[in-house]
Amino acid sequence: MIYFYEIAVLGSNLQPLTYQSTQNIPIGDIVNIKLRNKIKQGVVISTVQKPDFECLEITEITNLFLSKQMLQLGYFISSYYVSHLGISLSLFTPFDKNIEYHQPIQMIDDKIELSNSQENAYSFIKENKLALLFANTGSGKTEIYIKLIKDALEKGEQALLMMPEISLTPQMQKRLKAVFGDSVALWHSKISKIKKDKILQGLLSGEIKIIAGARSSLFLPFSNLGVIIVDEEHDDSYKSDQSPKYNAKDLAIFVGRTFDKTVVLGSATPSIGSYYKIPYIRLQETYFDTQKEFIFDESKLSINELILNKISNALTHNHQIIVFLPTRANFKYQICDTCAKAVECPYCSVSMSLHKNLKALKCHYCGYTQEIPEHCPSCKIGLIKNYRLGTAEVVQILEEKFSDKVIKRFDRDEITTETKLKTVLNEFNDGKIDILVGTQMLSKGHDYHNVKLAIVLGIDSVLSMNSYRARENALSLLLQIAGRSGRKGFGEVIIQTQNKEFFSNYMLQDDYETFLKDELEFRKELYPPFMKLAKVTFAHTNHNIAYKQMEYNIETLMKNQDIQVIGFGEEGVFKVANKYRYKIMLRSKSPKALLNALYHINSNCASIDMDTI
Repeated sequence: MIYFYEIAVLGSNLQPLTYQSTQNIPIGDIVNIKLRNKIKQGVVISTVQKPDFECLEITEITNLFLSKQMLQLGYFISSYYVSHLGISLSLFTPFDKNIEYHQPIQMIDDKIELSNSQENAYSFIKENKLALLFANTGSGKTEIYIKLIKDALEKGEQALLMMPEISLTPQMQKRLKAVFGDSVALWHSKISKIKKDKILQGLLSGEIKIIAGARSSLFLPFSNLGVIIVDEEHDDSYKSDQSPKYNAKDLAIFVGRTFDKTVVLGSATPSIGSYYKIPYIRLQETYFDTQKEFIFDESKLSINELILNKISNALTHNHQIIVFLPTRANFKYQICDTCAKAVECPYCSVSMSLHKNLKALKCHYCGYTQEIPEHCPSCKIGLIKNYRLGTAEVVQILEEKFSDKVIKRFDRDEITTETKLKTVLNEFNDGKIDILVGTQMLSKGHDYHNVKLAIVLGIDSVLSMNSYRARENALSLLLQIAGRSGRKGFGEVIIQTQNKEFFSNYMLQDDYETFLKDELEFRKELYPPFMKLAKVTFAHTNHNIAYKQMEYNIETLMKNQDIQVIGFGEEGVFKVANKYRYKIMLRSKSPKALLNALYHINSNCASIDMDTI
């Protein structure tokens, strides 16, 4: 007997294709098929009647498969984020039929005692299967997470603790392992393939019961997942910038609601959408008595005398210091002193950044690297001057001023491996580093108990971003960084800004909830969580084709009464990887109406970003 199957080709933009086999293959099995004389992997998504055309044979039935829950989530991702099924299903790490799963009930002696306020929060979460833990920095939300994980394991279930990738620190791993031993594994992009294979085998066999991971960990082969915790839920890194442009936090909520799982979102600065939509409990009481002094420096971006004196004073008292900038590398822009033009990437319409260690200019969009030019590429005569500080430049300045101190960078250019991440954090926590200079990695859930001075530079560049979320992002980031200073006792925070009125209004009150309420009033009838937003980007190596595709689709979209076209034109970064980019911004109160409009976009060079941030 011959069976016919629809196969979703993994990683492909093709619609499902029909193949045949003499074997009865279960739905969800991963098979090898021949496509254009190449062997590809695909997922069996349905059985079909014999078509009126000839079909190729399925080449091989592998030992791998996707579970029903994976398929259901994959279908949702495909439909909601407007992506092909083969792309959506390729997110998942499949099960292996050769590994026999065994998940024994594990009794755990955690020896963790919760305070009254923590106990109230824990009870609230137990009563609400979807809950937001709005917990101040240092209030002990990790202890509540551990209690929830313990509950799951004692019922024979697995647990997932999701964190932004750069929060996956040795510190969190150490805390979990102290309670759960070898049942814990970390999962993120810097882990080697050999280590990942070992973790997968442990997860499938039941030896590993807890995954602490970045957004990709949501797609691992859990057979009995009981609780999902999304820490630092406000963080933008849960949103993928590659197709499908899913949001892992939102998918975790979908999984919880669809499959009856407990889902907890946690943050000291929760996103406005979560605060508005999800039952929440405040956890304000902190473990340590802390007192902070905020110093607002209204000068322009620089390492000035005020900052140097404060650093000197902190070092005299053997205290550690963190310095934050939103910009990595040495300088944000290289500007000609004659024609005032920046050195741009030849493939992207963005300025290139100086990397002194590479002795080169590098594009942070496409990765293109070139030698530092002796003269301006535009006018051929001017000299290139540096504009705006970066992490490496700050390190250089501080090393000149404090030559006897140990100063290290903590950004994506410097921290390229898991080993480097562990080394720098361990050295800093052991007091071997005096000053740590970094980007947003500094704000991510690290406990620095001897930091008494936090310096925040360049926060105005975050506040002035062309985004409806600029105020939320800037204040949230500032509070997260400020929370690293004075974890025990007194701490100072220097904020270099020309927007003192905005920041001081909320920082001095230490009341992020007031900001959330104010911002909700501002967003009514305009932005999420009251409206749905989507962005359609048209990218092509031919400028005219990209523009005409945008223009054609605008005319169609303008006729739709259920959505609003709220903006269109060139993308902020107009050219990336030699492709010119135009965008259309859409808004609607109805998710269904917005998705219907997106599905009618007629272009082979369009990419869609539902719930764009």
